[in-house]
Amino acid sequence: MPVPLESLAPRPLLRDDVHLRLRDAIVAGTLAPGERLRDQELAAWLGVSRTPVREALLRLAQAGLVHAAPGRSTTVATLDARAIRDAQAVVASMHRLAVEQAVPQLGPADLDAMRSANERFADALRRDDPEAAVAADDAFHAVAVRAAANAAIESVLDQFTPVLRRLERLRFSSLSGRASVALHERIVELCAAGDPAAAADVAHETWQTLRPLIETLESESD
Repeated sequence: MPVPLESLAPRPLLRDDVHLRLRDAIVAGTLAPGERLRDQELAAWLGVSRTPVREALLRLAQAGLVHAAPGRSTTVATLDARAIRDAQAVVASMHRLAVEQAVPQLGPADLDAMRSANERFADALRRDDPEAAVAADDAFHAVAVRAAANAAIESVLDQFTPVLRRLERLRFSSLSGRASVALHERIVELCAAGDPAAAADVAHETWQTLRPLIETLESESD
């Protein structure tokens, strides 16, 4: 039969939805580091067949969130200091580039969205709510990423940001996350002033606040 002319309502592909749900469960700690992952059990939990689960696990392994040994069990990756340091360097550079490219495109509504996200971020930190803090932080940085409209940046961040978010939940459970509020405010000020280079530098600095946690993780693994 010919392809219908009517467009269907957009929805995520099943394999993408399964990938996102498993990724978020790992980042949130629902699936804990070292936990064995059985595709049949995951398929039953998600209400899908085993095929999209297997595809999702392959993608998660490529991102460093899952450890899959050929012919052996698949487990949730532990917090690997080297992998996190590598991801931090890449993510910081991508956000620097995103902000630099985004500044000329940002309008008043975008700046308001950034301010609102930072207010939610600060409130979540005051309430000791790491999950809400991560969500608000995502929303803040997403404004510039969307405005930059650079598919390559988005693809790289989609792969490596979840590796950092596992560690950031620890940071946002402590006072060390408070410094990001002021850095966010400075980014907005520089974006509003139309200074892409300076705003990009502060965006890069924001992601350097993870270094103390990475160094602590490295010392614990020695």
